[in-house]
Amino acid sequence: MKRAPFEIAGETVAPGERRIVAINLARLYTHTPLDLEIEVIHGRRDGPVLLVCATIHGDELNGVEICRQLMLHRSLSRLRGTLLVVPVVNIFGFIQHSRYLPDRRDLNRCFPGSERGSLGSRIAHLFHTQVLRRCSHVIDLHTGAIHRSNLPQIRANLDNPAAESMAREFGAPIILDAQLRDGSLRECADQNGIPLILYEAGQALRFDNNAIRGGVRGILNVMRALDMLPALKRPRPALQPAVARSSYWLRAEADGIFRSTLKLGQRVSRGQALGIITTPFSSREMEVTASYAGLIIGRNNIPLVNEGDALYHIARFDTVASAEKRVEAISEEIGAHSLPEEPPTI
Repeated sequence: MKRAPFEIAGETVAPGERRIVAINLARLYTHTPLDLEIEVIHGRRDGPVLLVCATIHGDELNGVEICRQLMLHRSLSRLRGTLLVVPVVNIFGFIQHSRYLPDRRDLNRCFPGSERGSLGSRIAHLFHTQVLRRCSHVIDLHTGAIHRSNLPQIRANLDNPAAESMAREFGAPIILDAQLRDGSLRECADQNGIPLILYEAGQALRFDNNAIRGGVRGILNVMRALDMLPALKRPRPALQPAVARSSYWLRAEADGIFRSTLKLGQRVSRGQALGIITTPFSSREMEVTASYAGLIIGRNNIPLVNEGDALYHIARFDTVASAEKRVEAISEEIGAHSLPEEPPTI
């Protein structure tokens, strides 16, 4: 029996067809239209409908390149099910090199949205009703915020068995059991019964080749696990990620100039010195120490800090030493091996 066409945003995509569907999002002051572009690959055989989206925060660029490389992968010619790829969700922020929308709202706090709300609420409503509801699974791509770097990690609600399975299959060094946030795409998907995992890696406005490589590889891993792509002929042994059930931000207790001494992925013990805060006008130094043992999964990259600024994001584990070894092994493997049929980074 022939598979039915896929319908999205009033458009119909035939089995075996690949095309870009554009949804009118808004207009600039100049009346220039802005479209939400969705690349749709509708396989000839039945299977899940996977959405891969990036740039809900407009300055988080790694996901754009992950989407580009994913769409060049030759294995997609053998796709089961349907793949939807949205490289740029927040087109306003993307144009302006900004995390936010023009009204300074965070689009990832506007879901499920409303037809008559703010600009962010209207965009969230359109994405929710026209795109998200057409999917069975979602991978949402992010980076750290401006001047912050994140170790490649998956954030998911591990109480959801389908999301936990996707998180483990992705193959990032760390899985963080993260609570749902009000107004987020992740919460909206959860309320619609759609498992979603969020990939965090790198920093805003910068490309990180290992983070990009890990993202493409992870998406392909999930697609194989969902039987959307054929299994590899020579699969490598799967390395188990480290799973953190909680994390905390270590914040500056004074204003000044922060000198960091540790890198992403390093293990820290409770009370360990992680850096110092100094001032250009005196010899005073304030030591920054870890509140609990764990691994550094996020860090501030700008030396100038105010009291309360986030300095390190530290994930907590039952056995920190074991978690560190797992993170090192997976990070080394991602950096050392090319993807099958890997396209070049341009």
